[in-house]
Amino acid sequence: MPISSLVSPPLGDSPLSDVFAEEPAVFDPSNPDSRPRRSLVSRPSISDTVFRSVAFSAGTITVLIMLAVGVFLSLRAGDALGVAGVNFLFEQDWSPETKKFGIASVLFGTITIAVIAMCVAVPLALGTALLISEVAQGRLKSTLVTLVDLMAAVPSVVFGLWGVFFLQANVIPVATWISTYFGWIPFFSVTDATGQALTEASAFTSSAFIAGIVVGLMVVPTQTSVMREAFSQAPIGEREAAFALGSTRWGMITSVVLPFGRGGIIGGTMLGLGRALGETIAVYMIISPIFTINWEVLKTGTNSVSALIALRYGESSSFGLSALMAAGLVLFLITLVINFTASSIVARSRSGAESD
Repeated sequence: MPISSLVSPPLGDSPLSDVFAEEPAVFDPSNPDSRPRRSLVSRPSISDTVFRSVAFSAGTITVLIMLAVGVFLSLRAGDALGVAGVNFLFEQDWSPETKKFGIASVLFGTITIAVIAMCVAVPLALGTALLISEVAQGRLKSTLVTLVDLMAAVPSVVFGLWGVFFLQANVIPVATWISTYFGWIPFFSVTDATGQALTEASAFTSSAFIAGIVVGLMVVPTQTSVMREAFSQAPIGEREAAFALGSTRWGMITSVVLPFGRGGIIGGTMLGLGRALGETIAVYMIISPIFTINWEVLKTGTNSVSALIALRYGESSSFGLSALMAAGLVLFLITLVINFTASSIVARSRSGAESD
């Protein structure tokens, strides 16, 4: 039998011949460099090729749609931005007919409502996710998962109605108490034009505080689902090792689950923040729109970009629609910045990357 067949058998008779390809050559025992080289490049199957093509196409289409939205808003907002210029970001009034308009007040209200919503939603979502993933067992756990997922499907108009007719009346005493005992903090004071403290219930209705609570409760299910999924992926071995070293359940959570799920916490928070910034119907039903910056979050009157568009879209002229498109473009860009920032943070703190 030739030596070449012992050292390097032909691949034609091997079941791997359709995967590995060998360059034709003649092996010379006296020259080791003449050994044939094998290519380890696999030939993708038809199913792999189809899946890769579909996934690539879906990602490309998504990016193209986002670019198309940005281009559309930019083109439609060109007339208004050409008139307002940079003052569009600093003007509080909204009167496109008199060429005096800007989003300073509505942008401040949008951010205020979103911040209040995150202060309400993140602790609730984090606690609920830990309850479901680390405490609840069996049928109780599956029931809680189902309830949280169903809450995420409740329409925003339902939350708006609930906020107007139920939550507002029950939150006003809480807002009054906060203003009474923490009014020395500028954000929590409720005063009139002369600086005198207000105590009437009408001064606390339709505020950014109430709208923020409603929006926060709306985003809790989404944040909870993301955090719970991240916590449930914490390695069993590290959990058991923590218990074997004498750790309590809370110690195991703080040393294993929370570090491993850090990416999920950040991702869920940012996802909820994006939802809070763009919420329309619930905010529109609760707030009393004003076009001035209101630093007192408990006081009646605030605004948001999405509520402004919903309020003025049907009655605006062509130039007014251009101004609304400009407001939508700013909100679109802010959302993109938040999402890209969240992606970069999550990429640097992948789940489990820093668990001990």
